[in-house]
Amino acid sequence: MPFIQQFDPTLAMLQKVLDLRAENQQVISSNIANADTPGYAPATLDFEKELHNAVFGGGLRPVVTQPDHIRITPADVSQVSGTIRRHPDTTGIGDENGVSVDKEMVRLSENQILYEAAVTMLNKKLAMLKYVAGDGR
Repeated sequence: MPFIQQFDPTLAMLQKVLDLRAENQQVISSNIANADTPGYAPATLDFEKELHNAVFGGGLRPVVTQPDHIRITPADVSQVSGTIRRHPDTTGIGDENGVSVDKEMVRLSENQILYEAAVTMLNKKLAMLKYVAGDGR
């Protein structure tokens, strides 16, 4: 599929979205699994803004003139990896576990719906390619 992705960047973006959503599923599942662990700080995977900037451009981009320069923003969708952030409990009440199972279940459901939407879009794109390759049959 790399050859096709050269002509249709949407496929590369959808593939990356599926990868990131699967990783997000792991992070949320880990939070739920550790709901009773004292002192556990729940994590979130932030990637939407980074993905948006890679797809639409984030305004000004730094110029890399040497191969050793550090890239500040991803040059393309394949370089988006997201950032895992920890959110420790600051209430000082109880066992200092900041996991809210209800909130995590909502996040899990939302992530699953967005994953399924990306799968549906990918299937539609592949069906269109199959249609075109089959001369409209």
